[in-house]
Amino acid sequence: MTNKLYDEGAVERIDGERRDWEANEVADFVRRMPERREEYRTGAGLPVERVYTPADVADTPFESIGLPGRYPFTRGPYPTMYRGRHWTMRQIAGFGTAAETNERFKYLLSVGQTGLSVDFDMPTLMGFDSDHPMSHGEVGREGVAIDTLEDMETLFEGIDLTKISVSMTINPSAWILYAMYLALAEKRGYDLNDLSGTIQNDILKEYIAQKEWIYPVRPSVRLVRDCIEYGAKHMRRYNPVNISGYHISEAGATATQEVAFTMATTIQYVEEAIKAGVAVDDFAPRLSFFFVSQADFFEEIAKFRAARRVYARIMRERFGAEKPESCRLRFHAQTAAATLTKPQYQVNIVRTAFQALSAVLGGAQSLHTNGMDEAFAIPTEEAMRMALRTQQVIAYETGVDQVVDPVGGSWYVERLTDQIEEEVNALLARVDEMGGTLQAIDEGWFQKEIADSAYDFAIRKASGERPVIGVNCFVEDEEKVDIETHPHDPETERRQIERLNGVRERRDESRVQQLIEELREIADDESRNIMPVTIELVKAGASMGDIVETLREIWGTYRETPVI
Repeated sequence: MTNKLYDEGAVERIDGERRDWEANEVADFVRRMPERREEYRTGAGLPVERVYTPADVADTPFESIGLPGRYPFTRGPYPTMYRGRHWTMRQIAGFGTAAETNERFKYLLSVGQTGLSVDFDMPTLMGFDSDHPMSHGEVGREGVAIDTLEDMETLFEGIDLTKISVSMTINPSAWILYAMYLALAEKRGYDLNDLSGTIQNDILKEYIAQKEWIYPVRPSVRLVRDCIEYGAKHMRRYNPVNISGYHISEAGATATQEVAFTMATTIQYVEEAIKAGVAVDDFAPRLSFFFVSQADFFEEIAKFRAARRVYARIMRERFGAEKPESCRLRFHAQTAAATLTKPQYQVNIVRTAFQALSAVLGGAQSLHTNGMDEAFAIPTEEAMRMALRTQQVIAYETGVDQVVDPVGGSWYVERLTDQIEEEVNALLARVDEMGGTLQAIDEGWFQKEIADSAYDFAIRKASGERPVIGVNCFVEDEEKVDIETHPHDPETERRQIERLNGVRERRDESRVQQLIEELREIADDESRNIMPVTIELVKAGASMGDIVETLREIWGTYRETPVI
């Protein structure tokens, strides 16, 4: 039995009153002052009505909205949300060497940050050692350089990893960083079950959107599966994958596509773990998510609420999950880097504040707010301090943390939540019709859908239909940008290579080569888990490149078929 929010008689009366209002007050007013547009739509193209009433949610049963901490978790994953504890304030950091990033971590913690998030440089992301020819000029430029376990030790020197959660943004080579983190924890004598945080490790969204990959799709998915399986057995509080819609959105996807494509990759990962013999309720509670918080304020709030409901129903109805925590979507949010501008860059503070607020109203578990100068370079300490203070103002001064899901019950937000859920389910049905996520990637379907949406947005932005302050409206032609940006130390690469060579000289080469041969054997047997040997390799001093290149010889590399 379902309980409708309003009885049919009341809905009919309200709907009749709205029609009368439109025929009289609205019509008379519009004759004298026409509306600015003929039609209004959200950023994802969903139609927006002039006003919303109970008639717009007449078919929505209360069970679909429910209560916080109760299935389908529309209103939040936990019963008390921020009344118990604020979201984790997790500003991402990473540049230069591990020692330099360690200093930034300690600065951020000193000004009130409550979680760590690591950004890695391009060579680390792509599995190249710092002395590889492809690494030249990129070492430590866009993130921190990590070649060996010694770098990981320096990165977290003086930081108790049992007292703070750590997120690591890395994908193609994620299992190696995961192994280094585990090896560091074991060296310090930690109980692995005391560690909390996440490693992104979402390789499928790379083929869909971000385009950072090493191996073909299927062996890459196997690596994610192995991390999920290993984590389920050894780390009850750490998330072995952070399934990401953020990069899908930043590539040009709409809000509905962001949720739908993220759920499609989720389905694939869950299927792979189940096929490996892991019960869904043994690993699903540690699946975590990462979404963007874009510019369309109410659509983003509704997007987060819809994502929780869609996920809960997928896990219960499709995979038979029984534990409530297996159906409970928990997500990190980051404000939208793609909305940051160089012109009038101080306005980025305002953009970021509203985007952060929508993430909080949407029930985020952790949040990164972008620095005002990130359109230019890695953010300075001052920009990061201001970004963190933005979160702290929301948390401590606005009062939005006092009520769980304070926008719940808004006829507009509830209708928008329903619309997004409907659109997401329709897109997921198309993926199923094509034969699943991997087949859709092979056919380039996701890529084409995102490209079409990105083109549509670019056209609307160029025409001025999508206003961007300082870019296509309220432009200051004589603006002089005077900004201090984060410097890149040209000596970083030399220092990092010296450090890498030092590890190679000190390690037991025969032990490393013995483990490399074991890695080859395990890679050839898909039924075996690759994590234990990887942990032993990094403990023995093997570098990122040693491990990656060994598997490249076995699995080959991925070449994308262009989508036009």
